[in-house]
Amino acid sequence: MPSPFGRLVLVVNPRAGRGEVGREMPELERRIRAGRLDYRIEETRGPGDATRLAREALDAGDRFIVAVGGDGTINEVVNGMVDDEGSVVEEAVLGVVAAGSGSDFVRTFGLPDRVTTGARHLLGEQTYPIDVARITYGPEERWRYFVNAAQVGLGAQVVRRAARMPRFLGRGRFFLGFWRSVIGYRVSELHVRADRREFRGRAHSVVIANGQFLGGGMRISPRSYPGDGKLDVHVSTGPKSQTFTILPQIYRGEHLPDPRITEMLGAEIEVGSDRPVPVEADGEPLGETPVKVTVLKEALRLKI
Repeated sequence: MPSPFGRLVLVVNPRAGRGEVGREMPELERRIRAGRLDYRIEETRGPGDATRLAREALDAGDRFIVAVGGDGTINEVVNGMVDDEGSVVEEAVLGVVAAGSGSDFVRTFGLPDRVTTGARHLLGEQTYPIDVARITYGPEERWRYFVNAAQVGLGAQVVRRAARMPRFLGRGRFFLGFWRSVIGYRVSELHVRADRREFRGRAHSVVIANGQFLGGGMRISPRSYPGDGKLDVHVSTGPKSQTFTILPQIYRGEHLPDPRITEMLGAEIEVGSDRPVPVEADGEPLGETPVKVTVLKEALRLKI
């Protein structure tokens, strides 16, 4: 039966998942047609395209925007669907057909992480209201939105290095990026504030989480709830190698509580440092500190 949200606009990154999306699009289309869903396809060709295509679709009257790709594609589509007041169109619905070396955002909701199995949950009318976070970074105060997680410090440096590596390495990019980053990374003096709680001291990483997973399946923030209007903040003060030594526990979400990780919760987050340190959001390198993050509570409806 037709979607209650109208025609699907599939914003497709055919290169995501090391080309998995492009290869499996014919099968995805077949399954969408089998569900008797009306749809059209918009392919991205470069950075920023998904944001532009999502906003143009909303301006044209479409309301069901489906990101087909990895976490980067999802992030771009979200940036086309929200502004500082929340959703740019009240009735807008975000759909996700995930692929890519990460696909971390969908894990929190138990959604499929393969293209050909992702069409099934596009049927029906069930949605889930999700928070979106606005991150401002650097002395120029540039900004963008994210839905899953941001990192400051060593974790962001790993993402920066991994982004420069060949895509065919898949998840291996993050392991290589970690070892190339940890050796020369200088620990900084950080000031982290989450609402009324504060941390001051030496730390190598800060995670600001809306969702539970990052880095290709690490359950870094197992208590995150993407609709509670709050972000979970984890400040890591142990040795730089700690992230690797407790990796099995992190993948299972069993690494907390830990005396070397300060946990906070807040709707407004600020991170300052004694020198500029790298920042990333939703797996995309952004810039450097200082950082300010605010929550847009229930800014979007996610099709589940």
